[in-house]
Amino acid sequence: MSVPLRIIAAILALLALGAGAYTAYRLQSAGPAAPDDIDATIFNAPRPIPGFALTDHNGEAFDPKRLQDHWTLLFFGFTHCPDVCPTTLNTLARSRALLSDLPASLQPEVVLISVDPERDTVEKLRDYVPFFDPTFIGVTGTTAEIDALTAALGVAHMKVPREDGDYTVDHSSAIFLIDPTGRQAALFSAPHEAASLAARYKATISYLERR
Repeated sequence: MSVPLRIIAAILALLALGAGAYTAYRLQSAGPAAPDDIDATIFNAPRPIPGFALTDHNGEAFDPKRLQDHWTLLFFGFTHCPDVCPTTLNTLARSRALLSDLPASLQPEVVLISVDPERDTVEKLRDYVPFFDPTFIGVTGTTAEIDALTAALGVAHMKVPREDGDYTVDHSSAIFLIDPTGRQAALFSAPHEAASLAARYKATISYLERR
């Protein structure tokens, strides 16, 4: 049975309202005003990420330890995404290329965590994510594991049925900056553009390392 469009619209409106409220909460809890050249939400103190047990596109365990000892740009999306996800991954690839002048210890690892674990198998992610950059990591898990992690991080996402019987997934497009201790340090809101994102990243980590 198809879901009436007015019900879908109402659900999407509530999802947007919830995401907006959560973003407002995070902005209120951000630290003192950062320099004008930093276009990011920076938290008062890095926020721990709850434990999780997922799997990367090589079939290896992906847990909080995999986020330690380097900076990480973490993005939530899915392989069937028609526009936002491939565009963002392409932007991240170009941004990372622009960061090649940084010391190796400061160059970010890029991780895509799927919000569509039903379709995004290890094999599917292996065929999709490295296409944008061979260093990128795709991550999946059970629906319960993904839901628990996205809830903890405040990542809004919702399965939306389509008229052809298939479905898509609406989701947040923010990029999380994870520090070398494996904690949330900042948030880059959309829209994302390669040169701008690279500049925002450099300014943000420079500020965080001095703070």
